[in-house]
Amino acid sequence: MREQSVKDRIKNFEEVALGCTEEEAVKEAARCLNCKKPLCVSGCPVEINIPGFIIAIKDKKFDDAIRILREKNSLPAVCGRVCPQEDQCEKMCILGKKQKAINIGALERFAADWEINHAKGKIKKASTPKPTGQKVAVVGSGPAGLTCAADLAKMGYAVTIFESLHKPGGVLVYGIPNFRLPKTIIDIEVDYIKNLGVKLDYNMVIGKSITIDKLREKGFKAFFVGTGAGLPYFLGIDGEDYNGVYSANEFLTRINLMKAYLFPEYDTPVVTGKKVAVIGAGNVAIDSARCAKRLGAQEVTIVYRRTEAEMPARADEIEHAKEEGIKFDLLVSPIKIFGDDNGWVTGMECLKNSLGEPDASGRRRPVPVEGSNFHLDVDTVVCAIGQGPNPLLLSTIKDLKLTKKKNIDADHNTGVTSLSDIFAGGDIVTGAATVIEAMGAGKRAARSMDAYLKK
Repeated sequence: MREQSVKDRIKNFEEVALGCTEEEAVKEAARCLNCKKPLCVSGCPVEINIPGFIIAIKDKKFDDAIRILREKNSLPAVCGRVCPQEDQCEKMCILGKKQKAINIGALERFAADWEINHAKGKIKKASTPKPTGQKVAVVGSGPAGLTCAADLAKMGYAVTIFESLHKPGGVLVYGIPNFRLPKTIIDIEVDYIKNLGVKLDYNMVIGKSITIDKLREKGFKAFFVGTGAGLPYFLGIDGEDYNGVYSANEFLTRINLMKAYLFPEYDTPVVTGKKVAVIGAGNVAIDSARCAKRLGAQEVTIVYRRTEAEMPARADEIEHAKEEGIKFDLLVSPIKIFGDDNGWVTGMECLKNSLGEPDASGRRRPVPVEGSNFHLDVDTVVCAIGQGPNPLLLSTIKDLKLTKKKNIDADHNTGVTSLSDIFAGGDIVTGAATVIEAMGAGKRAARSMDAYLKK
C-alpha cells in the first residue's frame, strides 16, 4: 500500500497509509481462490463473508462488496486500518501457504473508503426490523460496545449507549493516533450506527452519574458492559512520580482525544522532552513512540525486556517505527527513574536481561543479568506496559462476579455473567486485547442478549 514518505510523515499526524486505487484493489482481489471451504472466514472474529466481498471487488461490484461487509461488520473502515489481519484471516488464507496471502485488510479498507467517498461522508441508513419495544443499555462506546449496539439495533431493540467521555469510540478515539486511524473515519462509522436508531448519551459515568439499578427502574431490560481496560499499570519503581513520567493512557489521550499536538489551537498541552523512553513493546508503546517523534523529540527509544521476536506489536507498526528513526533498546528493564531538584526526569537506571524459559504468556521469561546496570539519559518516560479495568462501575454492581484480576467473569463465547440481565465483552473481560477481538465479543454478546430477551 502506498504511504506518506518518512521525511514528511514524521512532521505531521496525517494518515501514513494512503490506501489502494481501484485498479490495485481489483488486481489484488483477482488473486483470491474463492475456496469451497474458506478458512479465512474461520479466522475472522466478526464472521465476515471474506470471499464474498473480495469476489465482488474483483467484479467491480463495490456496492455489493460493502453490503456484504456491513452484514457482519459495522466498522469496516476502522477494521481495514487497525485489525491485525496478518494474525487472523490472512494467517488462515490457503493461498498464503505457498504464496503471499491475500491482503484482506487493504481490500476491506478499499471497500469501506469507496463507500465513504461515494456517499460524500454520509453512509446510507441500513434497514432495521420492526421494533421489539424493549430497551437495552450498552455501557461504553468502544469497539465492543459499538458492535453490540449495532447488532442489537438490527434485531429491533431500542439501544442507548452510555459513554463516559464527550466523544464516542472509546480506545479508537483516545488510544489510536490519527496517523493510523483518522478521527473523521470514526465519526462516519459512528454516524452509521446512530442511523440504525442507536442513541448515544455522553458524559455519563455509569456507577457515578447513574447506576445500573436506576437504569433498570427506567425500563432497560438488558445491559452490555464494554468499558474496556482504561486503568494504566506502572512498574512500581522509584521515581515514577517525577514530572515527565506519563502513563501511555494519559499521553495518548492528551494527544488523540484532546488534540495536544495542535496546542495552542486546542487547550490541552503535552510536554515532550528531547529524549523520550517508552517502556513496553505493544501497539500502545509503538503509538506512543511515534507520537513523541512527531511532537519534536530528538531521540525516542523503545525499552523492552525481551527481544523483537516477543514483541506483541504488529510487525508493520514496528517497521514503520524503525523507518521513522525510533530506537529499540531490547532485553532491558528499567529499575529506577532519576529527577532533578525541580522534580523533572533526568534519566533512568536500567538492567540488561537474558531470556529464560517461557512464562504463562508463552513468551520467554526475561532473566536479569547481575551487574549489568547502566544509565539511560532521558527527560521523558512513557509507561506502556498494559492496563486493567477501572473499578468504579464494577464496584457499584452488586453480586457481579469478578476474576482475580478484577475483570468481569464472563463466558467468552456468550458474554454471560453471574447476573442474568448483564452481559460483558472486550477488554473488561479479557484484559487488553485487539479491536477486532472486542468487536467479536460484542457480536456474540448481542446474540446472547437477544436470546435472553426473547425469553
